[in-house]
Amino acid sequence: MQLSSSKGFSLAETVIALGVLATGVIGAAGVLTAGMANLNSSPADVVMTQKATQAIEAVFSARDSHKLSWSQIRNVNGAAGDGGIFIDGPQPLTTPGSDGLVNTADDGPVETVTLPGPDQIIGTGDDQVITLGGYTREIMIRDVANENGELRSIVVTVTFQNGGTKRSYTLTSFISSYS
Repeated sequence: MQLSSSKGFSLAETVIALGVLATGVIGAAGVLTAGMANLNSSPADVVMTQKATQAIEAVFSARDSHKLSWSQIRNVNGAAGDGGIFIDGPQPLTTPGSDGLVNTADDGPVETVTLPGPDQIIGTGDDQVITLGGYTREIMIRDVANENGELRSIVVTVTFQNGGTKRSYTLTSFISSYS
C-alpha cells in the first residue's frame, strides 16, 4: 500500500476560507461606512453642543443680572401653565431677541455660522456662511420635586437631521433661585 504525498487544500476548505474572508471584508466595509457617516456629521455635532451650552449660559446670566425674575425662568405652558417666557416644544435655532435669550417670543431670524473655506482661515474671501435651518432647540424648565420651588432643572435638546438619521444632543443643568 502506497500513501500519497500530495498536500494542498480541498475545494471545501477553499470555499469555507473564502466565506470567512468575505464576512470579514463586509464587516470592515460596514464599520468604514458608519465611521464616514459620523465624520460627516462632526461639524453638526459641534454646533449642537455649542448651541445647547449657550442657551443654558444665557439663562444663568439673565438670572444673575436680574434681567429675569425667578417666576419668569419657566416655560410658557410648562407642566401646568407655568407662565414663564420660554416657548414650549422644539423651536428653530434662531438668534436671541432684545432680551438676549433664545426660545422666547422676541427671537430673531434663523442663526448662521461662518466656517473657514479651503484655506482653513476665518475672515478670508473663501469662508462659508451656513444657515442653521435644519436644527431645532427645545428648552424645558421644570421645578425639582421637594425643593419648595427654589430649584429647577433646565434641559436643552438640540436636534439635527443628518441625511437619513436624526442626531440630538441633550444638556441638563440645575438652577436655583439664589444668584
